Amino acid sequence: MIHIENKQDCCGCWACHNACPKHCIEMKEDEEGFCYPQIDTHSCIGCGVCDKVCPIVNATGEDTPHHQEGFLFQNSDSLIRRESTSGGAFTAIAAEIIHRGGIVFGAGYRPGTFIVEHQPAETIDDLRIFRNSKYVQSRVGTAYSDVLAQLRTGRPVCFSGTPCQVEGLRHFLRGREYMNLICVDLVCHGIPSPHILSLYIERAKQQIGGRFTNILFRDKHYGYHYSSMSIYNSEEKKNYHKGVDSDAYLRAFFSNLSDRPSCYSCRFKKRYRHSDITLWDCFSPEQFTDKLDGNGTTRILTHTAKGTEFINEVVAKAGTVVNVEPDKLTHGVREMFHSVPMNLQRSDFFRDSNAMAPAVFFDKWFPTTLSVRLNTAVRITCHRLGIYNVAKRIFMLFYTRRDER
Repeated sequence: MIHIENKQDCCGCWACHNACPKHCIEMKEDEEGFCYPQIDTHSCIGCGVCDKVCPIVNATGEDTPHHQEGFLFQNSDSLIRRESTSGGAFTAIAAEIIHRGGIVFGAGYRPGTFIVEHQPAETIDDLRIFRNSKYVQSRVGTAYSDVLAQLRTGRPVCFSGTPCQVEGLRHFLRGREYMNLICVDLVCHGIPSPHILSLYIERAKQQIGGRFTNILFRDKHYGYHYSSMSIYNSEEKKNYHKGVDSDAYLRAFFSNLSDRPSCYSCRFKKRYRHSDITLWDCFSPEQFTDKLDGNGTTRILTHTAKGTEFINEVVAKAGTVVNVEPDKLTHGVREMFHSVPMNLQRSDFFRDSNAMAPAVFFDKWFPTTLSVRLNTAVRITCHRLGIYNVAKRIFMLFYTRRDER
């Protein structure tokens, strides 16, 4: 029987919930808004299946080398790339699965809400809900069981998620390989709390008004290199766009205050993964090639022959693909290999989140000071002058050299 003593030992993947033959494991939210397994001991038969499918219980910590291929990608559909976090690679992968009569599972908003959960898509139009990053932990629900049911029919299936969610699916499938399954993971910073997101939305509704039609965590309103938290409103004049320097939710995320406890000691930070394909940003494609522009590029690392074939024969038809040596592609990608450090104020942050009204809470932790206003003004000015990318590179170079002294 699975038992969580230390919350860092549960990544909230839902594998145990899906695998339990007696359906006696319920995922319940704690005071921070993260889900953990709760077992009905009266129904449990002690079969141990929950332990066998847990990716953390079975994590080896090894980063065992296997053959990989590296690529850069930009989707030729400008609208898809505009709506995507980076270069639109996932949409190209998922669209091919749909064209083959398959089904795609990914993280999107539950219809009519801003609750992020794993759900299926069976049409090209449905894929829109998966585009753009979701800076919050998704509820996997019965997605693993649904994937297995589809695989058994022989239907092509694509599952996308964080590394821990993909490993959760792999363990749920008990190591069996399905040639009709493509698993896609991403290079993950960490997974923020749904509780914090709900407070953020409540506060935004109070301050902005109107009816929210969409929330994008990595919108390209100001361009790819200065992405924004954007809230789109039924009243266009009330649309909201703020960057990492001024938006409270993004400031919490990048301050490492709102992540799940397991993210601070992530067992899945590694180069050699159990997915078929790993995706992440490439902010400086000019370091690798002169064939791509700066409006959004995806780095792609394949781990299996199936993944490589998919990129070479399928995704290449949807846009521009450039081969890059994997060592070069992954060099210096800190978030691939290292967990984020826990902010020492994290406990106080969550305590206040449960004790304060949303507006009071966010104003306390992320006040709009003069330095915040100046930072925002400089960034927007650089964007309007068309020098944001150059200024950002100079800034990063200065601080890198300063830290090396």
